[in-house]
Amino acid sequence: MVQLLSQLGSSIFSEVAAWKRQAVADGIDVIDLGIGSPDQAPSVKVRQTLSQLVLQEDMYAYPALKSGLPFRSKAAEWMSHRFGVTVDPATEICTLAGSQDGLAHLAMAIAERGTIAIVPDPGYPIYNAALALAGVEPYFIPLVEEHRYLPQLESIPENIWQRASFMLLNYPNNPITAVADLAFYEQLIAFAKQKNILIVHDLAYSEMGYDGVMPPSILQVEGAKDIAVEFHSLSKSFNMAGCRIGFLVGQQAAVAALTELKANIDYGVFDPIQDAGIVALDEAMHDEQFVRAGDIYQRRRDTFIERLHHAGWLVTPPQATMFVWGRLPALSNGDRPGGRWSSRMFAKRCLEETGVVVIPGDAFGSQGEGYVRIALVESETRLIEAADRLGQFIQKYA
Repeated sequence: MVQLLSQLGSSIFSEVAAWKRQAVADGIDVIDLGIGSPDQAPSVKVRQTLSQLVLQEDMYAYPALKSGLPFRSKAAEWMSHRFGVTVDPATEICTLAGSQDGLAHLAMAIAERGTIAIVPDPGYPIYNAALALAGVEPYFIPLVEEHRYLPQLESIPENIWQRASFMLLNYPNNPITAVADLAFYEQLIAFAKQKNILIVHDLAYSEMGYDGVMPPSILQVEGAKDIAVEFHSLSKSFNMAGCRIGFLVGQQAAVAALTELKANIDYGVFDPIQDAGIVALDEAMHDEQFVRAGDIYQRRRDTFIERLHHAGWLVTPPQATMFVWGRLPALSNGDRPGGRWSSRMFAKRCLEETGVVVIPGDAFGSQGEGYVRIALVESETRLIEAADRLGQFIQKYA
């Protein structure tokens, strides 16, 4: 059991948390740009819905004793409105306590122990943790800059395809912020049908594209529902991270398998939260005053990136997500031959000397070494302060 627990997540996150606690104890003014937790509240309508429903006496039975269909129906309506995708809420959607709930359990539901899942490197830590829980072996496919952080499908050996239960991808990507277009998804679906492998797509950042980018759904590809499922989350796009609500949509067999597994694990999402999710999705579709999360984070990105560039750190501006994926600048006095800094050393020294928390890239896999992930989860004023501190740190060791 101890060995299994050691595989569930990156120890680096625990290390960063310990560094932060020490910095706070030392009296440092910490600006936490580490974890991607939204700093905004849900809309007033969402909060009013929650506050009113939690006072109703009939809201405290097990959610599974009710149909749960209203939220799934609204999710289906939103899929049609946002992506032009038609899905059956009764058979092609599974309600989740956040997309991480589904990501953690899907491999148990659809994959045999000893099989393989193809996962990205860098990748979100729950991807690998879920495989460890399910007894599924990861095959890491590198996502690198020269290929626009898209997987090179032809590079995967045939014996891997034959043993693989599914392939998991995530665009817009956490941590590397890359985006994919429909042309890529068309190629991916054709490849998946040729290899007879399920595609699992994590689309948690669908509403956080910048500069006119509107990330597509893989289910927009004709025939994709035959061989693909997609995770959606209300956490980031609707500032409902603490509510824990999302859904899986797509291929009926995979959705049914996860639904059945979860019926043996929990009794569903608290009904007032489901109703609040309905309001959030409805606002996005029909309220002219609705403010997209992407608009807020684009302004933050522009402010932060401009200030970083002024300080001499020329990171690539992201096209989507709430993160910046920054290649480390050239610094002296590193912990490697030739004076090159590791991601972990940079993040630790940065926190100790500036109070700015960033996540070292190797927390997300070996391909993340040489990068850090920075979350845009503070006000523009605090982001300017963080960028200035980072700039002074970089100039000190340049």
